[in-house]
Amino acid sequence: MKEAIMEKEKNSTNKDNGNTGIQTAILGGGCFWCLEAVFSQLKGVIKVESGYSGGSKPDPDYKDVCSGKTGHAEVLKIEFDPDKITYELLLRIFFAVHDPTTLDRQGNDRGTQYRSIIFYTSPQQEQIIQRVIRDMENSKIYPDKFVTEVKPLTVFYKAEDYHQEYFANNPYQPYCQAIISPKVEKFRKSFTNYLTGDK
Repeated sequence: MKEAIMEKEKNSTNKDNGNTGIQTAILGGGCFWCLEAVFSQLKGVIKVESGYSGGSKPDPDYKDVCSGKTGHAEVLKIEFDPDKITYELLLRIFFAVHDPTTLDRQGNDRGTQYRSIIFYTSPQQEQIIQRVIRDMENSKIYPDKFVTEVKPLTVFYKAEDYHQEYFANNPYQPYCQAIISPKVEKFRKSFTNYLTGDK
């Protein structure tokens, strides 16, 4: 999978992103602690924030979202410099670090709040998302069909402060040790060339 992603990155250009300064990606694929731990380590990523999006309840809190009744998903807001990392590469890493073929579940985390979802912020992003999904499905990297939802972003709600930089601040917490640490280790081995080097 890593080789396929790197080959595609060689052929992608920042023109896909519009190349108009700092841009934003909103991705949901399971627990936001896991995604934050991964994407915070990439060159070109300026800032990451855990939060909620996609539901109907205004200003939800963690308890609300965990109830599964708000429609919100746990998501990561990524601010990035398209001159240093492309939106397409962010997507391909996203699809490498979670399973986009399992409905409302990542590992033992179950519920609609853990669904695979991407919120686009421009028509250009939507086109890139659809192209990447089509390409990855055709390549059979995953044997099953993607269930990733693709929707326009309406609003992003930042999660509570204790969720921000959770893995960095709680590396010995049991969930971090059992789930996040192995995922980060695998990610770092697969994407060494894209790491900032300061983690």
